[in-house]
Amino acid sequence: MRINAITLVGIALIVLGIVALAYQGITYTSRENVIDIGPIHATAETQKTIPLSPLLGVLALAGGVVLVVVGAKKA
Repeated sequence: MRINAITLVGIALIVLGIVALAYQGITYTSRENVIDIGPIHATAETQKTIPLSPLLGVLALAGGVVLVVVGAKKA
């Protein structure tokens, strides 16, 4: 069985949709200089989150399913 590009994109969207629904955000750590006076340096680490809407996950999941079905019909 040969998998075409439409099916591969659909599978990728399904995986991304599931991940978006499971995590609902991407968290990362950034370092910021708090004090920088001559030889004295102090940094602080802060965690920031980029929220992912559950709607985004549902749309990616639904779009992936549609692409997999369309790709299967063309194969």
